[in-house]
Amino acid sequence: MEAYLDNSATTCLCSSAKEKMVEAINKYYGNPSSLHGVGTAAQHQLDAARAAVARSLSCEPEEIVFTNSGSLANNAAIFGAAHALRRRGNRIVTTCVEHPSVSECMAQLEKEGFEVIYLKVDKSGRINKSELMQAVNSKTVLISLMYVNNEVGSIMPVETARLAVKKNGAPALIHCDAVQAYGKLPIKPSRLGVDLMSASAHKINGPKGVGFLYVRKGVRIAPYVFGGGQEGKIYSGTQPMPAIMGLHGAVDELPDLNSQLEKTKALRDYFVSELRKIDGVLINSDEDALPYIVNISAPGHPSQTMLNFLSDSGVYVSGGSACSKGHRSKVLTAMGIEPERIDSALRISFSRFTTREEIDMLLCALENAVSTLRKKK
Repeated sequence: MEAYLDNSATTCLCSSAKEKMVEAINKYYGNPSSLHGVGTAAQHQLDAARAAVARSLSCEPEEIVFTNSGSLANNAAIFGAAHALRRRGNRIVTTCVEHPSVSECMAQLEKEGFEVIYLKVDKSGRINKSELMQAVNSKTVLISLMYVNNEVGSIMPVETARLAVKKNGAPALIHCDAVQAYGKLPIKPSRLGVDLMSASAHKINGPKGVGFLYVRKGVRIAPYVFGGGQEGKIYSGTQPMPAIMGLHGAVDELPDLNSQLEKTKALRDYFVSELRKIDGVLINSDEDALPYIVNISAPGHPSQTMLNFLSDSGVYVSGGSACSKGHRSKVLTAMGIEPERIDSALRISFSRFTTREEIDMLLCALENAVSTLRKKK
């Protein structure tokens, strides 16, 4: 038996996603833009996938733009919003713990002359609402906040951004990176008050190679990929139908999110309670974090050493974000955690398929790893 517990990096394909992808390859191989029967059949499947995603967010199908990944959806939103509104101001507000697909965009926009405000986080990994309110002014054109942190699971007060915009009379568009939240938390962009929201298929047991961007009706952003004008002229190019239909299958197979959240919380609570019995292991994630992610440390035992030990035992976790390999976690650093503890950090991330047997396997492997490595010192 193996225990795959790195689901924040990527997930296995669910059965519905596989079936849809095979169907796309065998039957709906046409270009959706082609004006013949095969193309029209593919267009119908594209429309059905768009409608399925829209239903999951309680929004309109025309508000969904397909991209090739969550990272590209983030790029399209950030550059599209900043460039569309640059004549109305040059301030952008974000956080110091964003995913690289957001933070690297911000670094580029700074080179273009934008002023980027990076909000700090507390020891739980969350920003202060009042500091967000103070950071937004009448020249703010974009606010970009992740919904769930990809390393520790902290949930950001995204809904506060709309209040900040109204209070300060800002022309800002509000973007939310919901890659780690979509399919785990019930989300309605209209209720959150966001204009733009990014998500990815391979985080919800769909395929790699497809993500989407919610663009609120009436919002106009600059095109990100130029070409034939597909996807509302924001993200041109022939749509990858096998991946998009795989996303459709994954969305159709999503469970009731509130019920699944409770089940995952019970699993997380069991894991944490048993984890506290292992001497020398510390928990970095807050109790109020999304229960799908638990960040831990075993000070004195480097992450890579622990990862190798666990992997040899058939247990697969992460040393942090899979997108920041080889670098000390900026998230844990921003939370004020000590360097030795950061260097031993592990991220355990669940999916709806995670079992208690996998958790027990992880606990046993962790206890063995700490005991064995301690004896070698």
